[in-house]
Amino acid sequence: MPHLALYTFGVLKSPLADPAPLRREFYEIGEAVYRKIGQHPGYLGHAEAADGDRGALFEADWGAWGEFAVPAWYGKGRTPDTTALATTLSLWTDLRPAFDAVYTGLHRQALNRRYDWFERTEHPNYVFWWVPDGVIPTWRDGVSRLQDLHDHGSTPRAFTFHDSFAPGGTPTTR
Repeated sequence: MPHLALYTFGVLKSPLADPAPLRREFYEIGEAVYRKIGQHPGYLGHAEAADGDRGALFEADWGAWGEFAVPAWYGKGRTPDTTALATTLSLWTDLRPAFDAVYTGLHRQALNRRYDWFERTEHPNYVFWWVPDGVIPTWRDGVSRLQDLHDHGSTPRAFTFHDSFAPGGTPTTR
């Protein structure tokens, strides 16, 4: 049975290394959200650096999730001191559990504050696609699918919650 891949990408207003209270708050909420989502029904896993250091995104060993990649339009730093992005790559059993995890509880509270931390861009900030059972999506897959979503809108190759598709490519009904 196919699984659902989810790639998220946001450009932060200031670098991850910024010691300001707002950045610390973002980290604290982020850690709590990760813990909570990791326990959510339908969650299968997410990309984690082998050494556990999410601050060195570009240099980290991501194992089966592949070499770290970001969209071409990301124009901020790429070192631990200058990187100003937040991104995730995760795997889910289906759309409903992913929707519930994103739009309820602690993650919903964090979403309500997203513009405190993130810049507004003309690009989508997340994308879904189906992967065959046993396949681990890569960072490059996520970047490619996000660009497809930006260029072509929702299609069976790259879609959103609002305009989603079943594994066979047929549009889902709400």
